[in-house]
Amino acid sequence: MPRDRRKPRVTQDPALLRWTLTALALGFLALFVVMPLAVVFGQALEKGWHTYWMAIREPDALAAIRLTLLAAGIAVPLNLLFGLAAAWAIAKFQFRGKNILLTLIDLPFAVSPVVSGLIYVLVFGAQGWFGPWLQQRDIKIIFAVPGIVLATVFVTFPFVAREIIPLMQAQGTDEEEAALVLGARGWKIFSRITLPNIKWSLLYGVILCTARAMGEFGAVSVVSGHIRGVTNTMPLHIEILYNEYDFAAAFAVASLLAVLALVTLAVKRLIEWKIRRESETFPAVAEGAEV
Repeated sequence: MPRDRRKPRVTQDPALLRWTLTALALGFLALFVVMPLAVVFGQALEKGWHTYWMAIREPDALAAIRLTLLAAGIAVPLNLLFGLAAAWAIAKFQFRGKNILLTLIDLPFAVSPVVSGLIYVLVFGAQGWFGPWLQQRDIKIIFAVPGIVLATVFVTFPFVAREIIPLMQAQGTDEEEAALVLGARGWKIFSRITLPNIKWSLLYGVILCTARAMGEFGAVSVVSGHIRGVTNTMPLHIEILYNEYDFAAAFAVASLLAVLALVTLAVKRLIEWKIRRESETFPAVAEGAEV
């Protein structure tokens, strides 16, 4: 029988269905995104700007802000280096244990942050594996800044690697091999070829990693000890203020996190636009980004 070569019939959903689905999507967005943001900023400014600024400038709040920025400032560069190294190894080389490495990169997505914090307590706590050794040398990790940094690094290290691995795999190794044949060394190949090809996806991963680092609660809560002015990050400080019924101060600090989230979203959208713009010129980039 001759095969039917007719083009498939193009159908269009009824207008009522399209408008219903659009209204549901907008309603869901307004209910779970716009309204909570409006409540946060409304409650933060309910008692006026003076109360708002006093809550932000309070010593414990400033200490929480500094600690949050410090933890993110250490965790993000470490995860950047790890993500680049892991993506380079996985995308450009074949070796035993490659699938195990991929699984380990995804581990923080599968393990609860609270569980990861408990693991650090069991390892570095006073009764943990290395606890007595650390106490003898007066080294504090749990209930101190190092423990907060370790917990933040753990929960955020997949973001950079997982963002650039598919792109580097899609791009292949042809350009690097050509440069190697022409006599280029490893660092020059990486800086002149590999890094420019992944720059926007790399920045995208860094933005996501930074947002998670500043907003992490579960793992940091377990290892921090909730010492005011010392080991409280912004999310922990907000929890304490809310539990003490100091709602104005709690929402004031929460509004800072909300602003950081909005800035992150704006930068994220800018990077996505940059990736789409470059993908129109370099199809391989588009294919990798979609992966």
